[in-house]
Amino acid sequence: MTDPVVIVGGGFSGTLLAINLLRFGGPDAVLVERAGDRIARGVAYSATESAHLLNVRAAGMSAFPDDPGHFVKWLEARDAGGAQAFVPRLLYGAYLRETLDSVRDARLRLIEGDVVDLGADGVMLADGRRIAAESVVLATGNLPPHTPPGVDPTLLTKGSYIDDPWRSRPGEGLGADDSVILLGTGLTAIDVALQLDASGFAGSIVAMSRRGLRPRRHRDGLPPPQGETDLPGVPLSGIVRQLREKAATDGWRAAVDAMRPITQRLWSASDAATRKRFLRHVRPFWDVHRHRLAPAVADRIDALVESGRLRFVAGKVAKVEADGEGVCLHWRPRHGDAVGTLRAARIVNCTGPQGDLTRTDDTLLRTLAGRGAIRPDPLRLGIDVDAQSRVVDRCGQAQDGLCCIGPMTRGGLWEVVAVPDIRRQAWDLARRLSHAQWVGGEGL
Repeated sequence: MTDPVVIVGGGFSGTLLAINLLRFGGPDAVLVERAGDRIARGVAYSATESAHLLNVRAAGMSAFPDDPGHFVKWLEARDAGGAQAFVPRLLYGAYLRETLDSVRDARLRLIEGDVVDLGADGVMLADGRRIAAESVVLATGNLPPHTPPGVDPTLLTKGSYIDDPWRSRPGEGLGADDSVILLGTGLTAIDVALQLDASGFAGSIVAMSRRGLRPRRHRDGLPPPQGETDLPGVPLSGIVRQLREKAATDGWRAAVDAMRPITQRLWSASDAATRKRFLRHVRPFWDVHRHRLAPAVADRIDALVESGRLRFVAGKVAKVEADGEGVCLHWRPRHGDAVGTLRAARIVNCTGPQGDLTRTDDTLLRTLAGRGAIRPDPLRLGIDVDAQSRVVDRCGQAQDGLCCIGPMTRGGLWEVVAVPDIRRQAWDLARRLSHAQWVGGEGL
């Protein structure tokens, strides 16, 4: 009997890999998650607010590429929505856990624990337990946000700065006369604004980022994107120009949608310098049009803005200092030199998940990076992997016994943070680990 595949991380990516290993008749597996109540849910689908909805319609959220209607059928069986619904993320978490339970048998063990190191004989947990492993798959999900420039938490009053909004209650202890500053204007800021409102916080909220861009809403009645399926005969640098030109005539939403079918292949075919230019010049616009808001969420955000309780501003943090029990934030507006001042009871870091291994506090990743078993990708978006999801070590060698899936592989794929991309990645890796390459994407 061979040792099992050990999957480190029981969120969406790790859970899907485990499910597919079972479906394909693959090797025994062990799914290790440091927070047992988050198995199959992770951070994304453990959201406690009913206002936190999926950003994609149910029709696009099946766990399986060979059964695109799987999630919709699950919803309809429970009278919980249909194909066009934007359902609560909590409900999607329940779907993932039920799907895992429906296929789970003796071949899969679920273990609550914190993996701190890997060795020749398997994985080591913080409590001293060891798990033998034939191979290991890192499915750790996103890293917590980094502290933004200009912020030194050690100089601020306790409770006036929240570094990770998913590990705290941003509105706790605040009153109607208080204000909150959100550093970031993307999806994390949207979630925190909704959470503050749902908790009864009646004060004011300011969301700040360099460009002040906020996610756009999904719109009904738009024609389907006319995207290409073949790679064009120009590099990514040329595609960036085409993207800007299309955005100027048809809007960024249409431009981004048209690129979706070939984004991963374009990214893979481009060098590090070209990718870096894309991140610098296009990423802010890409993100807000690619990752959109459910209409109900957009309506709530619009209402907060119209009431004056929420304001989006474009600017750069110069310095943050303590102001009694609160904070004083000095900032420079975009395209301006004058330094402004904002006072608030609390600042919340909403810059979003990160992937820079050189700045992580995660024990396992720091240990592996320290001895060269893993390395950052060239742009420090995550862990360097090859096209088969095998981790690349410090010497540039891909390791057959160590793989990585999920958002931490974005450096090699770019588009691997949403369900459609991760489910395909987990599907492909499960086929390889199960020696089931005969399984096709359209059916078993």
